[in-house]
Amino acid sequence: MAFPSTRIERLWTGAVGTILAVLVGGSVLFPERVYGGFVWQYFWGPVAADAHGAQAAAYNGGDPIFFDSVAGAAGVAGPIAYPGYTIVSEIGYAITLLVALAGIVFLLDRLDFEERPQLIYPLLPFMLFGGALRVVEDAHDTLAVGAGLIEFPLIALFISPFIYVTVFVLAMAALLVSLRLRNQGHADSFEWPLFGFGSGMLVLALAYLLYLSATQPQVEFHPAFTILTMGGAILIAVLGWWALRKYVPAVADGTPVLGAVILWAHAVDGVANVLGIDWGAELGLAADMVPKHPANRAIIDLTVAVVPEGITAVIGVAWGFLLVKIVAATIVTWLFDEQMITEGPRFSTLLLIAVVAVGLGPGVRDMLRATFGV
Repeated sequence: MAFPSTRIERLWTGAVGTILAVLVGGSVLFPERVYGGFVWQYFWGPVAADAHGAQAAAYNGGDPIFFDSVAGAAGVAGPIAYPGYTIVSEIGYAITLLVALAGIVFLLDRLDFEERPQLIYPLLPFMLFGGALRVVEDAHDTLAVGAGLIEFPLIALFISPFIYVTVFVLAMAALLVSLRLRNQGHADSFEWPLFGFGSGMLVLALAYLLYLSATQPQVEFHPAFTILTMGGAILIAVLGWWALRKYVPAVADGTPVLGAVILWAHAVDGVANVLGIDWGAELGLAADMVPKHPANRAIIDLTVAVVPEGITAVIGVAWGFLLVKIVAATIVTWLFDEQMITEGPRFSTLLLIAVVAVGLGPGVRDMLRATFGV
């Protein structure tokens, strides 16, 4: 069946095509300035440095040199890239995200399925898979070159921000196949095949991490972190959501069940941080873990500055992050009332998916980093 293109879709396609033509054409015609001084320095170079466990990388005319320290790259001619984000890259990724979201909306218009908040459930395995896949790269950072089964540049697909594209492409491919299975009568709905594809990917990622823990001394196995994180998050979600529905029922107006999932997803992130940062050594790690994200560090720094040292020495410093996650999840859930979901099911569904993913993805990564000691 052919679908007519709307004017806005044609504009979107033309704009994306123009941007790609400028970047690709400029990289071919002016490789040092366009590719080396922009694409490589701000986008690919930081990812390559991260994949090689380097503190800095020099473009070196297209044959990058990696350095163990920032000082080592001082004085090197040409573009220098450092792991992490810059103002330029953050702006670039923000624009890319907005453009991609518009493309997703156009794609959803052409797919034969109803977007509703319940779509989150078959997508949960993909969110867990994204966190596990990021830990695969974390584990590879600890290995000697050639020790793992995945090498650069393939491993770069598991590094932020490219990992978001990787997981999205796999999830979209699974959705398309699931819809085809339903439309051809092989399945009653697309949800269960989609859930199955995501679960299979999650099992593969976890199996590979277990393989590394059994074959590589740098990768350990401390299942207590996963057990305690999931157990604690489930307990918080069940008791917290019961209390909210009983004493503040307006919170659950639009998400009577899904709200518990949102609370659980963010509790996973909070509990994983508490266990890894405050109790990592007590649970078997060589040392307590260090927070990876700026938000975690900022809240921990505030806790250290405000709470007396005698108290933090006993209960730790990461519990403030857990409280913030619980409060934030509750407030966000409160915003999704029944009227909002009824009047804008697609918009609400996409936002709810993002809300769950923002908690579950980083939380699973922190939990599995501690579980595998990486």
